[in-house]
Amino acid sequence: MRHKDPHPPVERLVLTDVMAALSDPLRIGVVRLLADERERTFGEFDAPVAKSTLSHHLRTLRAAGVTRTREEGTRCYVRLRRADLEARFPGLLDAVLAAAGRDAVGDRIRLQAEG
Repeated sequence: MRHKDPHPPVERLVLTDVMAALSDPLRIGVVRLLADERERTFGEFDAPVAKSTLSHHLRTLRAAGVTRTREEGTRCYVRLRRADLEARFPGLLDAVLAAAGRDAVGDRIRLQAEG
């Protein structure tokens, strides 16, 4: 389902929504992969779940304001909203990423091997 603007503006990001979105190891894995500031396509993610389940997780991150999705033709591109999260909740994303890296949270999701 396509929405006109499914991305909440920075001033409407809610801490509990962001924390809920970051409460799942698979979603943490997606955020860790997006932390390199690159925009990724849906198909680049290699996750141990069905595509429909991965899609649900990506929608959850988008709805909470953690990611931004851009549609181009039949492709969807996703990017971490690092600057927006930092502006609204200074230090939160860096703390989550550091803890996730230290504790190997989200390690089961990877990027597809390149060609």
